[in-house]
Amino acid sequence: MIIDHTHPEYLALWDALRYDRYNGAWYYSQEIVRNIIPRVNTKRNWVTVNIPGRAADDAVVFIHNNLHPEVYTWLQHFNNLVLVCGTPETAERMSWLAPSFYLPLSVDVQEVEQYRAKKTRDTCFAGRASKAKDLRLPDGVDKISGLERPEFLRALARYRKVYAVGRVAIEAKILGCEVLPYDERFPDPDFWQVIDNRDAAAMLQMALDEHDGSA
Repeated sequence: MIIDHTHPEYLALWDALRYDRYNGAWYYSQEIVRNIIPRVNTKRNWVTVNIPGRAADDAVVFIHNNLHPEVYTWLQHFNNLVLVCGTPETAERMSWLAPSFYLPLSVDVQEVEQYRAKKTRDTCFAGRASKAKDLRLPDGVDKISGLERPEFLRALARYRKVYAVGRVAIEAKILGCEVLPYDERFPDPDFWQVIDNRDAAAMLQMALDEHDGSA
């Protein structure tokens, strides 16, 4: 069983986000389903998005919210889960609920590389509009938010420097941008390493083999 971004309840939640709907979890889920799940040998179920109350026993669950992982507390009603987290801190915070693994965030590197372009602009913020709402940035810094991914990556590729975190920071590095920090939780942009989904699948396979035993 795979519970992902195509689930009707998730689509209803996603649609309600309006301007913030084109976010990392939405696109990461698509890549998990396309590039990671087919490369991992396990009998476990998969949950790639957060739909409160919708999961399955014996599942691999991806935790997307690093700021408020407590929104996944509802998972305690399911048995024998394995949680996949995008930061070591989130894995530690979620370990009370189920075995939690740190899997570095990844992207489809080949897909992103197609958007490389000549640099014509200096600095921007790139990411969800809600993250930039109360952010104090230097004058003259553009903001890229609320765009579908192809348009977002085309715009991002034009900048030399980018304030970004998470998958956006990884995409920016692939596009040849210098990543600048703005989130106090991630003061060092080197934390965001360029990792392809397929390599992440191999990392996850190793973690599951260690936990569950090789198939």
